[in-house]
Order: sequence, then structure tokens, then C-alpha cells
Amino acid sequence: MIEIGKTLVSEELFKRKFVCDLNACKGACCVEGDSGAPLEKEEMQFLDADYEKIKPFMRAEGIAAVEAQGKYVVDPYDGDDVTPLVNNRECAYVSFNEQGVALCAIEQAHAAGKTKFKKPISCHLYPVRTKKHRSFEAVNYDEWDICAPACACGDKLDVPVFKFAKDALIRKYGQDWYDELGEVYKAYVDSQTPKK
Repeated sequence: MIEIGKTLVSEELFKRKFVCDLNACKGACCVEGDSGAPLEKEEMQFLDADYEKIKPFMRAEGIAAVEAQGKYVVDPYDGDDVTPLVNNRECAYVSFNEQGVALCAIEQAHAAGKTKFKKPISCHLYPVRTKKHRSFEAVNYDEWDICAPACACGDKLDVPVFKFAKDALIRKYGQDWYDELGEVYKAYVDSQTPKK
């Protein structure tokens, strides 16, 4: 584990390679799983304030799920605040393009200039997962079989997880934190390189 400020970062973010391959997975992480996307308190406030601006980018099924369950719900498994699901499957804020690829209605609304809320940071960070503990926050790599195409693509392009998730990590922890992680990565690579 790597200590940066009040975070402990798994070396898996250096060791593992990852680049999303939407043509292969069709955005399965927005559809599979047993609960919605984890939400931070500020993100719930954004949904309360901007839902009507996001709604035009949603499917009828997603709108119905929100109207029945609320803009966010409590996960019955771990008590986290999460996005609601459509028929216990995809996130209520998911739409699909003509190729069947899952798209985020929140992100589409953001791209159209309707909201400052890009999308839940938990989605933006994936496959990085964070968990708050009493005195630190754990920053880990989450392995999921549906992301096998992303791992293969990352291996081919030689992109470590922390570089794939750069924008999201900077959004979450700031540029200085990410720069320090980059310095640790350089030292890590040097330590793995055989000495001549």
C-alpha cells in the first residue's frame, strides 16, 4: 500500500492495466451488479437540484424508476446511498445508443451544458473503488469479470489503472495528490527494472 496524505493506495493501480472497450462490453458496469452507483452527499444534492434538467436525457423506464423509488435510494446490502435501478438491473440514469451501448444521462446532460454534475464520482473512477475508514481512505482496484475486455485493451496499450483513471482521480483528490502518485509510480517502475 502507498500512503499519500490521508489515503492508502493499492499497488494494483500500478500493476494492473485497464482501458474501457465499450464496443466489447457495451457499458455492462452500468447494467450488471446488485445495486446502483454509490453517491456522495453533494451528488445527491445535485440530483435534487438538477433532476428536471437530466430527465430529458433519460429513458421512460428510468424516469418511472425514479418516480417510484426516488432520485436515490439506500442500498439494502451496505447502507450506502445509491442510484435506483430499473427492474433490479441497470441504473435508472442509463440510456442506450443505437448500438446498445449504455450511456449516462447525467453525463449527457453535463455535456449539453445543463448541469455542472458530470456523473457520480464512483462511476468516473471505475475500476478504482474508494472506501472511507476512520483515519484514512482506501483507494483500490476492483476486479470484475465483465471488464476482461478492458483489461485486455489496457494490456495491449500498456496503460496502468491509475493513468486510465487520471481525470477522475484528480477530480476526487486534486492535482497535487495525483502528481505525488505519479512520482511514486516512477520509483515503483525503477524498483521493478532489473539492474544491469
